[in-house]
Amino acid sequence: MGSFSIWHWLIVLLIVVMVFGTKKLKNIGSDLGGAVKGFKDGMKDGSAPEEKPAAPAQQVANASEKTTIDVEAKQKN
Repeated sequence: MGSFSIWHWLIVLLIVVMVFGTKKLKNIGSDLGGAVKGFKDGMKDGSAPEEKPAAPAQQVANASEKTTIDVEAKQKN
């Protein structure tokens, strides 16, 4: 009575398929698979050594300096 037999699991699976439908279960499965793949890729990227972290940061800093406007300088004129 403590463990379920294969027939109990088949009945539960049949009820779940009848309630949600196969299309929705397929979408849930693919979403779950995509989330697991994204998590694994994120873990891989986090443990990999960064080769060139300084170059993109400098490019972003230079780009933001070009578009900065000094408001006080315009008001003084």
